[in-house]
Amino acid sequence: MMQPWFTDAKLGIFIHWGIYSRGDWSESWAFFGGQVPYEEYMAQAADFTAANYDPDAWAQLFAESGARYAVLTSKHHDGFALWDTALSELNAVDGSPAGRDLIGPYCEALRAHGLHVGLYFSHLDWSHPDYASVLPAGAQPHDHANLHSNRFGYPQGEEDPAAWERFLEFHRGQLRELCQRYRPELLWFDGDWERDPSQWRFAELRDQLHAWSPGVILNSRMGGHGDYGTPEQAIPIQRPSGPWEFCVTINNSWGYQKADTDHKSVRQVVRMLAECAGMGGNLLLDVGPLSDGTLQPAQAEVLRGLGRWTKKHGEAIFDSVAGLPHGHFYGASTLNKAQDTLYLICFDKPVDQIAVKGIRNDVKRVSIVGGGEVQARKVGGAPWAHLPGVLWIDVPEDQLDPDATVIKVELDGPLDLYSGQGDAVTFNE
Repeated sequence: MMQPWFTDAKLGIFIHWGIYSRGDWSESWAFFGGQVPYEEYMAQAADFTAANYDPDAWAQLFAESGARYAVLTSKHHDGFALWDTALSELNAVDGSPAGRDLIGPYCEALRAHGLHVGLYFSHLDWSHPDYASVLPAGAQPHDHANLHSNRFGYPQGEEDPAAWERFLEFHRGQLRELCQRYRPELLWFDGDWERDPSQWRFAELRDQLHAWSPGVILNSRMGGHGDYGTPEQAIPIQRPSGPWEFCVTINNSWGYQKADTDHKSVRQVVRMLAECAGMGGNLLLDVGPLSDGTLQPAQAEVLRGLGRWTKKHGEAIFDSVAGLPHGHFYGASTLNKAQDTLYLICFDKPVDQIAVKGIRNDVKRVSIVGGGEVQARKVGGAPWAHLPGVLWIDVPEDQLDPDATVIKVELDGPLDLYSGQGDAVTFNE
């Protein structure tokens, strides 16, 4: 059930926050992979204070960055919930010094700043006693021995279908709480890979989620029953089909890790945002707050720098559609919804001019977004044979943006683009 606000949004903020935010180990995977004993990992809950948690400051910064929505980890694979779920004591109220619901204030703050509310939820739960009870549908006994020997994800003895039914009841119960209490506009699922879609009963779940939270958008990690794709960490080279969103970390970690100071620059983030928008998708940029709720200063600085650029160039990004296919322009591009205004995004410093190929339209005006009008002319081609020349655009050095320069090309109508292999001109004017 795709809502127009999502495909128009282009930029969201992902927040990985939980007991792992002490910064010693990665979220959930640290115990699953054996880097730390389970008991030691879960003991981090004693340091999860949320003492400096200021959701209004979060929302204000996210809005300043240009983001239109945010997605917070309500529960990661470790099973620790950020709300006072009645179905488990592994939660911020009963199981940590935070002692309160952390989801409600986040939702209120986002809405107060005009942002759409998203919640991440892990289907799997490596702490729940009934989760590791059945194997993926069709798995053979030798698969269990050789491939599924992790006690947190798979049964170590006989399968227990009754336990799996209890887990599904728990799984649905927590989702009912989230939907009915907080009315999220987007549910960002993860952790679907250890069971078959039929075991999860995702088709049934989709209908139930829409009943609990009408209009909610569901990401792709629903066994084929989601609304949009979620490529992760490696930006697509070819445009994905359908609605999509690229999720990526600002540094190399989803949650806060003390040792990870390898943050992407503002220029790099701007480039990712522009490339996603240029292919009709969204960027979901991740931050990892500390256990006390403080945002990492280096990450906050990147968001402020991103906000400077989006405030200046927002018309080229927000509410846009995909731009030119590969080969027409060496950079990202977008179009307005009427498709009569083309935005060319230059990541590097041009040498005198930039070139755009294939535009059959007459060009009404060319300008620098945030600057003035510039000169442009078509060179070559045979327009009487519908073979366009190359549009060469002057880009004065004094109008360059330090992160990425945007050129606005206003056309005489919806973009008429030639993408052929060239042809002989059989008559001349």
